[in-house]
Order: sequence, then C-alpha cells, then structure tokens
Amino acid sequence: MRTLTAIVIFCFAMTISCYSQTGKVYDELKMSSKILKGERKYAVYLPPDYDTSERSYPVLYLLHGAGDDQTGWIQFGEVLRITDESINEGIATSMIIIMPDANTGERGYFNVGDWKYEDFFFEEFMPYVEKKYRIKKEKRYRAVAGLSMGGGGSFMYALRHPELFSSSCPLSAYVGPLTIEDLKTQITRMGKSYTEEEIQSYFENYNALNLLESKPVEQIKSVKWYIDCGDDDFLYEGNSLVHIAMKKKDIPHEYRVREGKHSWVYWRSALPSVLEFVSNTFHQN
Repeated sequence: MRTLTAIVIFCFAMTISCYSQTGKVYDELKMSSKILKGERKYAVYLPPDYDTSERSYPVLYLLHGAGDDQTGWIQFGEVLRITDESINEGIATSMIIIMPDANTGERGYFNVGDWKYEDFFFEEFMPYVEKKYRIKKEKRYRAVAGLSMGGGGSFMYALRHPELFSSSCPLSAYVGPLTIEDLKTQITRMGKSYTEEEIQSYFENYNALNLLESKPVEQIKSVKWYIDCGDDDFLYEGNSLVHIAMKKKDIPHEYRVREGKHSWVYWRSALPSVLEFVSNTFHQN
C-alpha cells in the first residue's frame, strides 16, 4: 500500500513539475549596428525546454508601441507568464520571441531620411539573432506581431517582405497616414523637414492601404493575417479600411473587433490568441 501511495505522490509531483515549467526572458541584450551606428538593445523570450533540448525553434518577432522599448512586452505585456501558460496548456507551440528596441535614436520601425531602421532590422538584426539562437530560418517558422506602432511594423514588414513571414498579427495597428496631407501635418508637428520626393516615398512604402494596392495579391496571400483592434480604439478607422480592402481583394484574414480601447489590458488579452494563431501557422504544411 505504501508503495502505491509513493507512486501516486511521485506521479502527482511530476505532473505539477511539468505544468510549472517556465521560460526565461532577457531584456537588456545588446548588439552592434553599423547601419544605425551604435549599439541596439533587444529582449528575448526562450521557451521552457530551450536549455534541455538541442532542437531549433520557430520565432515570433514581437514589436512594441510608441513610447515603449524592448522591455514593454515583458514589463507590461507579461509575455513570460502568458507564453508559458499558452505552451503548458497546449495552446501554443514552444517558440522563441524576439523583441527589438525601436525607441532609441529615431522612433519607429521604418527607413526615414538617414535613419535606416528597416535596413537594420532585415540586414543586421534578424541575421544576428537567428544565428545566436537556435531559430529555424524558413519563412514557415517566422512570424511578426506588434501593437500600435509595432502593429504598423507588423503590417509593413509582412507586406513589404512577404517571402520572410508565414503570419502577421497587427494589434491596434497604426496603418500609416491615410493621406499625404495627414503625413505632412505629422511631419510639421514633429518639427521635421523632408523633400516632396521623400514624403511621397514614405507614403507609398509605409501605408498599409497603399501596399495592398501595389503588391501582388498572391504574395500578400502567402502570409496568414490576424488583425485585432478594440471597438473603442482611436485607430479603428485604419484597421477597418485594411479589413475592407482585404475583403475586396479576397485576401484571407482573421479580423477581430473586441470590446476595449488602446491599452495593455486589451493587448494582454490578445496575446494568447496571437500565440495560438502563429503556432497553427507554424504547423501548416
């Protein structure tokens, strides 16, 4: 009888241990950039079994919003707790999550004037982290997601580089200035000065609606899309217009409008669905 009791206790302990596994986050990592002429910070989430396995993992690039940095998703988004729970509950597959800093120097994920952040991301940052960590390098195993400014980054990166991402999940996304006049007003408000050619180029390259018109539809369809924006979010218009444009072009996508506003409460509640969506995309043939 005592032997049976011991076995039951051991099995129970092993079960608890299995479900209490935790990943790790590092939020003050650095790399050197020639393009941006300095050190760049980034954060990483490593799944619970990373240290005990030798296999490679799919990767999610998770982009922060304006005013935050690479620590945003860790401190306010609770990415460690939510991802651990999603993996342990079988909602998400084990994955590596990379969170870059787009708040130091110029703010944003795009090329603006002499600030070539997009070039840095694809030519330096992505190759660096995918070599440093055991990351699968095929399109099928690479996803991008983000909130607000990072939602815009998620839209633009996947639309401009559809050969690199299997899925994109913009949350409460800033889809870009809806008109040239809007863009010029923003530039004036920021005290910046650009030529008409630079302004036109930026509008064409970093506006999701323009890219949906200019990019081949089959390339856009090669990315799985999950778009989520709260019903009280001030960015609802741009997200709604993207949804309508995709519907008109028969581009498959998931479009969610849930109760909520532009807040971390909303984005934390969205993250489990994002992890599930990208995991299902990783598993597709």
